Amino acid sequence: MTRIWAIASNTFREAIRDRVLYLLLVFALVFIAFAQILSLLTVGSEEKIIKDLGLASISLFGVLTSIIIGVSLVSKEIDRRTIYTIVSKPIHRYQFVLGKYFGLALTLLVNTAVMTFWFYLILLLKGFGDARLLLAVYMIFLELLLVTALAIFFSSFSTPMLSTLFAFSLYLVGHLSWSLNLLRDRLAGAAGKWICRGLYLVLPNLEIFNIKGEVVHRMPVPPELPLWATIYLAGYGAAVLIAACWIFQRRDFS
Repeated sequence: MTRIWAIASNTFREAIRDRVLYLLLVFALVFIAFAQILSLLTVGSEEKIIKDLGLASISLFGVLTSIIIGVSLVSKEIDRRTIYTIVSKPIHRYQFVLGKYFGLALTLLVNTAVMTFWFYLILLLKGFGDARLLLAVYMIFLELLLVTALAIFFSSFSTPMLSTLFAFSLYLVGHLSWSLNLLRDRLAGAAGKWICRGLYLVLPNLEIFNIKGEVVHRMPVPPELPLWATIYLAGYGAAVLIAACWIFQRRDFS
């Protein structure tokens, strides 16, 4: 555990020195601030537009940070050839993968906290403060942790370019996987139904973390949903990280 924490803290220090992180963070803060100007130019409730765009900004730029920095964590070590030094030390490769994951998770926690603070500051200045938004931010953070696990999984065996493509594709598929159930109901053949059901179970269901619309429009959110989302993250995320550790353990760096 000490070795994982040492790698995680070193990953966190590297991430907060990454210019890409600050560039994405600045874009997020500007976009959140721009929401109040955009609300004046569009038809609809100013409060709902600011809340909707604010949560969407935290989610979008959080996902960009997860994938762009996540896929580069392993590749940077390979490009710098520091991976050869690391694997030669008495450190298990799974400790290296988990350390990278927890280091980026800590970075995302700080990043999300900064964006949320700025978002709430704007809401309070407009008199739109709402404690339920914190629940939506919590669910967004859970989603970012799962996207980070997927990004690290792909980076354990592929190039940064392909890993980015795979991670973004799976992120989009994860928000559309619910349509597989609709497709299964419309198919007549048993084989097609089994394929749809199998894909639905294997692919990530990222819509379980999406309660932005319900919170913004003051619709009820099932009280057990945050618990189920946390359990889903723990189960699916652990499976993805175990697969990443297994693949990275067998990767040849000679």
